[in-house]
Amino acid sequence: MIIGAWSRGRSLLAAVIVGGALLSIWFSSPALAQVPRIQGQGTSASGQGNAFAAQADDPSALHYNPAGITQLHGVQVMAGGLLTGGTTGFTSTSGANATGTRDGSLAWPAPAHLFMTANLGDLGATWLNGLTVGIGLTSPFGSVSRYSDNGPQRFKATFSALPLIDIKPTIAYQVTPDLSLGLGADIYTFSDMLGEGHFEKQFITPPGSPAVFGAAGSKAELYGKGTAAGFNVSLLYTALRNADGKPIANIGLVYRNQVPLPLRGGILANGVKTSDASTTFVLPQVITGAIATWPTRTAEREWKLELDVDYVGWKSVRNLDIYLANGGVIPQPQSWRSTYTVMIGTEYRWLKLESLPEWEMAVRAGYTNSPTQVPDLTFDPAVPSADVHIPSVGFGLVCKEGGTMFGIRCGDFGFGPIKPKAVGFDLSYQASLYEQRTVSCGCALASAVNGLYRTTYHTGGFSFRVNF
Repeated sequence: MIIGAWSRGRSLLAAVIVGGALLSIWFSSPALAQVPRIQGQGTSASGQGNAFAAQADDPSALHYNPAGITQLHGVQVMAGGLLTGGTTGFTSTSGANATGTRDGSLAWPAPAHLFMTANLGDLGATWLNGLTVGIGLTSPFGSVSRYSDNGPQRFKATFSALPLIDIKPTIAYQVTPDLSLGLGADIYTFSDMLGEGHFEKQFITPPGSPAVFGAAGSKAELYGKGTAAGFNVSLLYTALRNADGKPIANIGLVYRNQVPLPLRGGILANGVKTSDASTTFVLPQVITGAIATWPTRTAEREWKLELDVDYVGWKSVRNLDIYLANGGVIPQPQSWRSTYTVMIGTEYRWLKLESLPEWEMAVRAGYTNSPTQVPDLTFDPAVPSADVHIPSVGFGLVCKEGGTMFGIRCGDFGFGPIKPKAVGFDLSYQASLYEQRTVSCGCALASAVNGLYRTTYHTGGFSFRVNF
């Protein structure tokens, strides 16, 4: 009776996950800014410099390498987020100073992630052995910044926010014991639960601006939102195994296609709408190659080293021209350049702890190097892009069902017949150390852009995961 109820409970969880994946496609709702990629969509990966595509052994694989979810047993759920703070110091060529923040001490709404996976073969559907489904919710691109309305940059930016989310229904199949393939959708959209639920950029109207921005000195705002869908395909291949059959060399490959995101909204001048407006922001294609090796992998401990490289096709962002309701067009050339992001990471994991029976512990470290995609000519203080170095560290604990936490067996958490096999907690820290950048654009409004930029961000990540 109990076994049957547990089986039905797991089947119910699987049905919820599969149904959620289908509903996210069916009910997705049908936007002008420089948009950075948010480094860190899973705390274990964040602590390893986001070098995780060839490991991909927790539910955040839905983001890093969806093919990796075939390694996950039963039903697994992970949720967490990033707390980011820091400043940009700007000294203009005239000597005036301004400080940009994340609209306060911490960026809000905080970038978050939620992942759910279900191994259908483990849930009793033997005819679906090797098939795993999942759904993820992430914030892969986004920004928020705030400057004074009186600073030297005011004619370019006083506030900017883009709370974009990505819904990721995914399916993966283990073709052979050494090869898994993944296929998923990326549904980019906005939600009223996150900030204003749309992109917005505010600035002070400079002299000589189009009439829709109001008279010089007005508080102008651009806003918009939209939805677009893309796809991803992925591969995880185990090239070598040890005598115990555990992988000691993995290769990961992921392709995410280019997606034009329509942003439809309007323009405000001093809070009054002056026109409908629209533009299209092209989310770049991303190609990831990764290799991981385990110098040590036994029943007691594991040590992994990994190198990942992302090619990000930012050159697709040629312009962000604004189309007005009267047929007019406000040119916004961008001319971004494509970049390569290099990620190096390591994890050391203790699988059996004498002092904590039925617990696992992991320590992590990593480094990410990401060059800027934005040339001086189209630089915008709203997102002060520069070459960035991101060292990171992380820590994780897993309590198996026989372990105890606060005097309670970890296997006793849950509800009814649905009890976890393991509960995990992960923490990470990333320091985004931007190289100083001197901008000299020779462009319109050069006085609002040209000068020296110094940016540093600090990011703390946390995740909670449960394996059923």
